[in-house]
Amino acid sequence: MIPVAGFEGERVAVLGLGRSGLSAARALEAGGATPVCWDDSHEGRARAEAEGFTLIDLTRPGAWEAVSALVVSPGIAHLYPKPHPVVASALEAGVPIDNDIGLFFRSIATGAWAAMDVPPRVVAVTGSNGKSTTSALIDHILRSDGRTVQLAGNIGRGVLDLDPPVSGSVIVLELSSYQTELARALTPDIAVFTNLSPDHLDRHGGPGGYFAAKRRLFAEGGPDRAVIGVDEIEGLYLAGQLSEARADDRVIEISVARKLSGPGWSVTARKGFLSERRKSRQVASIDLRDIAGLPGVHNHQNACAAYAVARTLGMAPRAIEEALRSFAGLPHRSQFVAEREGVRFVNDSKATNVDAAAKALSAFQRIRWIAGGLGKDGGLAGLQQSLGSVSKAYLIGHSARDFAVQLTDIPVEICDTMEHAVERAAAEAEPGEVVLLAPAAASFDQYSDFEKRGEHFVRLVRSLPGI
Repeated sequence: MIPVAGFEGERVAVLGLGRSGLSAARALEAGGATPVCWDDSHEGRARAEAEGFTLIDLTRPGAWEAVSALVVSPGIAHLYPKPHPVVASALEAGVPIDNDIGLFFRSIATGAWAAMDVPPRVVAVTGSNGKSTTSALIDHILRSDGRTVQLAGNIGRGVLDLDPPVSGSVIVLELSSYQTELARALTPDIAVFTNLSPDHLDRHGGPGGYFAAKRRLFAEGGPDRAVIGVDEIEGLYLAGQLSEARADDRVIEISVARKLSGPGWSVTARKGFLSERRKSRQVASIDLRDIAGLPGVHNHQNACAAYAVARTLGMAPRAIEEALRSFAGLPHRSQFVAEREGVRFVNDSKATNVDAAAKALSAFQRIRWIAGGLGKDGGLAGLQQSLGSVSKAYLIGHSARDFAVQLTDIPVEICDTMEHAVERAAAEAEPGEVVLLAPAAASFDQYSDFEKRGEHFVRLVRSLPGI
């Protein structure tokens, strides 16, 4: 646990008692604060009460008396589309608002670091797509090199549940826009921006607010090194803002769309070959084409980002290449599930938006595509150019009929349920084809999260005759 610093003897309110909220309450208590907790759900309150925490209805008059701060869980709106009532009342009362990420960064460095031979490092990864795989890949590469690593944030453990770091260790954090937007402290040693595509726009008041939330990771604390995907204008703009000169190697630009040939530090992947360039010279290259755990251009972008971080932390190119080859991939992200009579089944349930689905579709040829769920603003606009390899779409969930209307260039079948979609796709698939779950939609119409949706797909596939 990372005890929270700066609130000893004070009362701190915690709103939202899921994983991050409860870990924040524990860490506040460990640091000498008195957490007072609230959740809109009976289940959340019961979890806190079972651990002995004090419950206070933060919506009642006078709730903010003697409260020093409010800690808000990531899923709770604090600005757009409108603040949660508790957040609104805290703002009116002048109570500072933070989240567990801000508490982590204000508390992680302690006096014990002065006695360490090598200070710990914190790597933070954000972006629209690929941040989970990139974070896990960094963790895997560093562990392969014998480093002590902890993985947390939007993946793995809650940040305040981590063990205090030891000399030479590395903490890798996956951070969503919900987490970076509110944190009052953001001071990673290395910060990674993978890419940007429209997502969570209602939560951030539009694309400008969404980008601003991501940008805070780089603007608030000024990381020693920034790894920036420059294939979108926002990333290119961010790299330009952070660079002091064209050859400023504090910024490593990454791209899978074009060759970067300037005098700075860059890592690119084109036609399956990763290339590192410094001072206008290629210094290393890796053939990514036969690495099973990293299929497709989107995973090559993840490899570029992880490679850049590992190089920043002193690893040699050949050691990084060996680690890339042993990476098995993450569940629900281009996850190979099974093969039957020459048909492969792949689970990419994490493809919850159009951009992520497009990347998944680009990774394979001859696809039987299972899509649908709770569609997002814009539907499937922008996906048409990615459908050339799709033999047929099998549509499920709330948006199945809306998707069917939009998919005019390929055969479609409305299946409604995952059971029916898997049954029909498996029956019609031919040798050499891939049955791919890449929903391009949220899961909440039929499942509690994308993991449950992916797990259901995996169970259904593994129960097919002949698997």
